[in-house]
Amino acid sequence: MRIAFFADIHANREALEACIYHSILQGVDKHVFLGDLIGYGADPEWVLDTVMRYYENGAIVVLGNHDEAVLQRSRNGMHSDARYAVEWTRTRLNRHQMKFLSGLPLQIDEHDRLYVHANAWAPNQWGYITDTFDTARSLAFTRCRLTFCGHVHERYLYHQNGSRSVNAFVPQPGVDIPLSTHRRWLINAGSVGQPRDGNPAACYAVYDSALNMLTYFRVPFDVEAAARKIKEAGLPEWFGTRLEQGV
Repeated sequence: MRIAFFADIHANREALEACIYHSILQGVDKHVFLGDLIGYGADPEWVLDTVMRYYENGAIVVLGNHDEAVLQRSRNGMHSDARYAVEWTRTRLNRHQMKFLSGLPLQIDEHDRLYVHANAWAPNQWGYITDTFDTARSLAFTRCRLTFCGHVHERYLYHQNGSRSVNAFVPQPGVDIPLSTHRRWLINAGSVGQPRDGNPAACYAVYDSALNMLTYFRVPFDVEAAARKIKEAGLPEWFGTRLEQGV
């Protein structure tokens, strides 16, 4: 089975459309959405309706911190502009969309895979995985061989050997990476809707479970349109600027 992983869409219609179309060309069988469907961007309704359609057809969706914030559960750690975007987003969503968000789980186990937005040690506290120490901590809280996550908006791949030491590297787009069954892996899928690695192109990953192969992709999208709509919606203009710069 070929599975596409989308994280941190952040209400960016242009980026999600481009990645979905690209994933169809890759012949994927299933989609997994790793949280932060909304927040920052100008198209929360379209993004949620699209994800909901995929969910009805078997896609997996987990909750992100921006999704949770829109439900008024918590906005801890968010800067003022992010909180403003949360309040703005809430006014745009209908009852059906809010009900969908409220039913999303923090994490899901599927076969040898864990799907979670932030980490496995405390998925409801939204701690970031930024180094090998955080990775080891997260892996200690799951028995799954593979952990797929997002939250940091950059693509990273970590692996742990039998002695439990962890190594990391930044994978190159378009390169097939074999995920050895003798190691455990933590895969950050990058960000569809708001990359922060200096490259504005959307990022997502595809895992082939039959071949144990992972591939990252960078997908160009209409950044100018996404940024313009942010400005026109009255959201903080720098949300659009960082899209254009990929930071």
